[in-house]
Amino acid sequence: MIRGYSPRRYLMCPPEHFRVAYAINPWMDPGKPVDTALAVAQWEALRERYRALGHTVDELAPRRELPDMVFAANGATVLGGRVLGARFAHRERAEEADAHHDWYTTHGFTEVRPAEHTNEGEGDFTPTASWLLAARGFRSDPLAVQEAQEYFGRPAIGLHLVDPAFYHLDTALCVLAGDEIMYYPGAFSPGSRAVLRRLFPDALLATAEDARAFGLNAVSDGHHVLLPQEASGLVEPLRLRGYEPVPVHLSELLKGGGSVKCCTAEIRG
Repeated sequence: MIRGYSPRRYLMCPPEHFRVAYAINPWMDPGKPVDTALAVAQWEALRERYRALGHTVDELAPRRELPDMVFAANGATVLGGRVLGARFAHRERAEEADAHHDWYTTHGFTEVRPAEHTNEGEGDFTPTASWLLAARGFRSDPLAVQEAQEYFGRPAIGLHLVDPAFYHLDTALCVLAGDEIMYYPGAFSPGSRAVLRRLFPDALLATAEDARAFGLNAVSDGHHVLLPQEASGLVEPLRLRGYEPVPVHLSELLKGGGSVKCCTAEIRG
């Protein structure tokens, strides 16, 4: 089966000021040096790959005092042209929410809502054709699930993350197309695993090895699946389902605990 895809619109932020200056997830180690020039080159290669596939990429201007702004997926969630802003769990990233809010309000979006409850944008919110999957456990407040459901008018499914290595939903689960997903069961509580099995009985299940290589921090346009090249175990299973895996190299950004999806906010009209 060969799947079709639709052009997407993405928002990304160049890693000009990216560095690991603090540790707010298990992957960050301020003692490990970051090659900023290499991070920029790897990020630019990802941006150009999107454009070569026919997608639109807008850019958010980076701020020197906010080294994690490259992880643009965390700044807001956009669905049906409505924007729900982020409210970051850690003070080190708090001002990123204002940068995203300003970008949307100055780029023609008229329904932009600052969050009342802690959420980190598409880090913990991801829509399928039928639901809005919404994680909690490390970064997002359980009340954020209800807030997103009320704002977007889409049934929200709360999923509880239990492994600190998978501190955001987008490190443990990826929507491929429609209601088809891939995920790592070990990242979720027993009850949430049961919910995922019931809603997505045909999901692609990732191994711990591929999940820890950030293989689920991927972006799918319905046909192409851009994912870290280190998650090689997902390549053939994706091909067997009719997807075209597109491995990319983001080794420097992995030092901050993010990969393809973390760098990519989707603007859903």
